[in-house]
Amino acid sequence: MKIVKLALAAFVLGAVLAGQVEAAPRVRIAMVVKNLGNGFFDAAHQGALEAAKQLGDVDVIYTGPTAPTAEGQIEIINSLISQKVDAIVISANDATALVPITRKAMQRGIKVLSFDSGVAKDGRAMQLNPSGPALIGRKQLELAADAIGGSGEIAILSATAQATNQNIWIGVMKQDLQTPEFAKLKLVATVYGDDQSDKSYREAIGLLRSHPDLKAIIAPTTVGINAAAKAVVDEHLVGKVYVTGLGLPSEMAGHVKSGAVKSFAIWNPIDLGYAITYAAYEFVKGRASGKPGESVAVGRMGKLQLDADGEAAMAPPFTYNKDNVDQFVKIF
Repeated sequence: MKIVKLALAAFVLGAVLAGQVEAAPRVRIAMVVKNLGNGFFDAAHQGALEAAKQLGDVDVIYTGPTAPTAEGQIEIINSLISQKVDAIVISANDATALVPITRKAMQRGIKVLSFDSGVAKDGRAMQLNPSGPALIGRKQLELAADAIGGSGEIAILSATAQATNQNIWIGVMKQDLQTPEFAKLKLVATVYGDDQSDKSYREAIGLLRSHPDLKAIIAPTTVGINAAAKAVVDEHLVGKVYVTGLGLPSEMAGHVKSGAVKSFAIWNPIDLGYAITYAAYEFVKGRASGKPGESVAVGRMGKLQLDADGEAAMAPPFTYNKDNVDQFVKIF
């Protein structure tokens, strides 16, 4: 009997040890954002955590530099390589400057995906655009035209001069301004606030004072649109100059109510963070590789179709105004 008990105990212990050996390690996905303290990326982090909870075996490392610089992101990625994370998802401060370090990460077996502001093709396996550039650029012009009655001087207040996504959208806007639909809009200046509140505010003040006939400021950045709206209020130009672009409901609701902003647009950053985290998991598990035409599952967001450059668009931007902004304030 004693021998039987010992044999049984050995069997149970062996089974437990085997289970420990066979248990799959947790997947560590690092989300590297442009800079910490940015409400848009805080919301994307919420989405990443939602995806991690749904997937069950994912740990999210949320990080980014204090200022939106490529140098800060390079330092962080170096650290993540040393930590041997499974995947890095990044919104790039500079499309090309990050390529050497992200290529190094990929050579070490780390899956690198970019979202929002892309890394150049050679430095990532996939780029998730929040929406299509043509739709985003056009939407902002439509909102500006609607706010000012279809004609007048407009200016653009962007993030950094190197920001991948903003530059693409600005390019689209400049092309669309040549079409009959927007022929009565005149772009008088494009300035850069580096996605910093104080500098964006100063740039907006400069626009308002340098261009007395200015009717609208388009800011394709959540930091810039908030700062520009505050500048319009402080300069007592509500009703004369309108601000639009891409903003967060939680930050823009007050400006909509003040009259500085009639409407603005944004995709849902929670969905964006969720989708890129889910996509990274698919790459880690070998169910996606980034080849052209590939379909990548992203949970409740459905599937993403990769184009020839390994890029996919999540959804068209959504318009927020006085009729609906309060519904989203508590979300992001």
